[in-house]
Amino acid sequence: MNTTGHAVGRGLRLIPFRGLRYVPERVGSLAAVTSPPYDVVVRPDGLHHLESSDPHNIVRLILPQAGTPGARNRQAADTLKRWLAEGVLAPDPVPALYVYEQRTADTLQRGVIGALALSPASEGVVLPHEDVMADVVADRADLMRAAGAHLEPLLLSYAGDGGRSGATAVIDRVVERIPLLTTTTEDGVGHRLWAVTDPAEHAEIQSDLSGRQALIADGHHRWATYLRLQGERSGPGPWDFGLVLLVDTVRHPLQVRAIHRLLHRLPVSRALSALDGRFRVRTVEGPAATALGVLAEASAEGNAFLLAGDGSFHLIDRPDEELLARTIRSDRPAAWRGLDATVLHSTLLDGVWEIPDAPEHIAYIHDASAAVEQAERHGATAVLMHPVREDVVRDLARQGVTMPRKSTSFGPKPATGLVLRSLDIG
Repeated sequence: MNTTGHAVGRGLRLIPFRGLRYVPERVGSLAAVTSPPYDVVVRPDGLHHLESSDPHNIVRLILPQAGTPGARNRQAADTLKRWLAEGVLAPDPVPALYVYEQRTADTLQRGVIGALALSPASEGVVLPHEDVMADVVADRADLMRAAGAHLEPLLLSYAGDGGRSGATAVIDRVVERIPLLTTTTEDGVGHRLWAVTDPAEHAEIQSDLSGRQALIADGHHRWATYLRLQGERSGPGPWDFGLVLLVDTVRHPLQVRAIHRLLHRLPVSRALSALDGRFRVRTVEGPAATALGVLAEASAEGNAFLLAGDGSFHLIDRPDEELLARTIRSDRPAAWRGLDATVLHSTLLDGVWEIPDAPEHIAYIHDASAAVEQAERHGATAVLMHPVREDVVRDLARQGVTMPRKSTSFGPKPATGLVLRSLDIG
């Protein structure tokens, strides 16, 4: 592997597949059946909203609701079979790669959706940058195994050469054609999807990707799930590939946002008192956007966090150096040791607050306002984070060093529900 975005030897291999897509005539609207990725849905409010938006919303497959994990997975599998039998979902007639566009007033992102050959991180083809939680991988594996389908694409980024050849050239031609679907979701994002069925264009895309490496921007748990399920199978088959969206970030740079923490069983008063002078603590003015601006300024000088949940915002920064030395591993690169996520998990959660990283103690929430609202509602503590720079993420990934889980949120993320991949069809 080298640092130019190319892998030595084997590179990315993207193949077409017969996508499962909603039949527009069988649903209220395409926008009403889509969802954010499963781990972005704020539960329970966002889940209930999506379930009520349309009886066929994709959330009924990616986050099925039942009394036990086994019942949830059986429900998702049965629902998928029923929707296929009823013609709510149908496979495209021939295998395709899919050009996918997301557009807002100030954002344009285009990429290619396909089935990507799986490879372990040691091969340097697909680079993870975050650790994963074993229980989440097990949960996703059970769901994927039961459904026999990949229900939502991962977001992977790669560095193209900036020219107008290869995948870029194909995308530029395809977007001049009539799309398979066009919809605008309630967040104001416009989505368009095109099928690429010409073998010559498939070959053009593959030739471009064959010498490149990709960074997992969003979907570490699903990628780990793909690899886990592949390991359960003997012989080649559809489990050797995973559903992904590949975006050339030279052409379409990704946005990097933070993922915030909600500490269910820790009131703000106790969180602050436990610091005991080992961090500087200041109360800053709201609303959240204003407080996050103060956090950004403090983060430029060192580790900093906002605590919220008691009606105020508390900036904590300037951690005690002796505390950091005692709680953070010394066998990792300096860039890793200095990450806010490292300090949060190693120093604050483990060393100061003694909070296990388990779902009953910590929730991971992408939206800062939602984290604050839930903390205030339940007497909990929201820990608001400042995003990590993308170059730091890439440099660590190329060194084979993974960041603490849920350290970053890359986007725009693909909407879930526009195209699925069955492991039994085509």
